[in-house]
Formats: sequence, structure tokens, C-alpha cells
Amino acid sequence: FFSALLMVAPYAAQDVEIQVIGDLVSKPYIDMTIGSMRDFGVQVQNRVYQSLRVRAGQRYTARDYSVEGDASAASYFFAAAAIVGGKVRVEGIDRGSLQGDIGFLSVLEQMGCTVRSGDGWAEVEGGKLRGVDVDMNAMSDVAQTLAAVAVFADGKTRIRNIAHVRGKETDRIAATATELRKLGADVTEFPDGLEIAPCPPRRTEIATYDDHRMAMSFALIGLRAPGIRIQNPGCVSKTFPNFFDELERLG
Repeated sequence: FFSALLMVAPYAAQDVEIQVIGDLVSKPYIDMTIGSMRDFGVQVQNRVYQSLRVRAGQRYTARDYSVEGDASAASYFFAAAAIVGGKVRVEGIDRGSLQGDIGFLSVLEQMGCTVRSGDGWAEVEGGKLRGVDVDMNAMSDVAQTLAAVAVFADGKTRIRNIAHVRGKETDRIAATATELRKLGADVTEFPDGLEIAPCPPRRTEIATYDDHRMAMSFALIGLRAPGIRIQNPGCVSKTFPNFFDELERLG
């Protein structure tokens, strides 16, 4: 919604100023929008995210444009490397991305993985995993991915500052806690996140709540633990219809 207002603002009859009331979540999406507008010739005045102003009369200029890969989708394959101790390279995105979810690479580094990145690619090699305490406000779409990795870490993992994900496709904090407990994990739920103590996952059937990220994240646990069954796997079609085909390619 915020991005849409910014993008149509140059065509308003007069200058448009958007004032932000309260805390702004997922700031990287605003940065991405401003960056894309700039690439097509429109400037946005950003006053420390408290107000943003777009001068009327500016016009977008057509150009060739390369669209990078999706960091949220890539996170599942980075996490797969962390969980099984292998190596995965994803083409089409690198650590220079403005996407907030690219920060997941730094989280995996903190957990003990090796991360390499070059022009248009990023690679994760798994290592001995340790728990972390991380603010995921800027990368909340990969919070469930981290939860899946946390099951196999040495020590507790605390995920903070994602209260807004309770209003996503499902209450993602409550749903993640419920399904992790089915696996045998000791999970403490907070208003803004979770604390997860690792466990040897037991066989169980995972409810997805018609949430694509629940399905993709918990499927990763099955790479290392037998007997994980995902209900309604077709919900991944919202963002990644061939996810399970790609996951199978990892072997």
C-alpha cells in the first residue's frame, strides 16, 4: 500500500507528502520502492521515514531493467544448506541487494555457516549451528525459515520484533510455535516473537494454515528428520509454485 502511494504520487495534481504515524515496519521495502523510482527518473525526499515527499510533475522514463531474484524464496535454499551441512549457491541475487530478507545471510553467519557472495550470486555452506538472538523486523518473511534452522542449533534461538506477522496469512508466531511443539521443541511465545530450544524432531504432520511460508519452512526440517508430512502443500503456489520440485533437485 505504501509503495503504491509512492509510485503513483508523481502523477498527482500537486506534490504528495506521506506522513508516517507510529513505527514503520519492513523499511527495506520502502527503500526498494524509492530505489526503483529513482532508477526510472523519479526522486523521493525521505525525511528519516517520518515523512516522504514526491514532487508532482515528475515522469518515469522507460529503460531496460534487470530484476533480481527474490531473497525470501532464496532463504529456503540457504537454510537447507545450514540444516544438512551442505553447500548451496543461488544465482540472481547477492548481498548488495536492498531486499531486507537478504539479511538472513548474516543471521546464518552468526549461527556458524560460511557465506560467500559475488556479483549476482550468494552461497551458503553449513557448519556447526549455534543459537542466536536476532531482531527480524526488517526481514520478517524469513522468521519461519530461521525457526526451522533453530531446531538443529546448539542453544536457544530468540526471534524478536515481529509482532506484525500475527496479521499475515495466519498468526505466524502462534502457528510456528504450535507446529514446533509438535516436533518436540521447547518453544516460548512472546507478543513480538519466539524463543526456540532445539530438539531431535519427531515424526509428525505439519499444519500449514494455508500459509505458503509455513509449508516451505517446515518442509526444510524433513531434509534432516524423517517422517515430516506437510498438509496442503499446494499453498506454496501463492509465491513459489514449483518449490517442492526445486527442493527435490537438491537431492
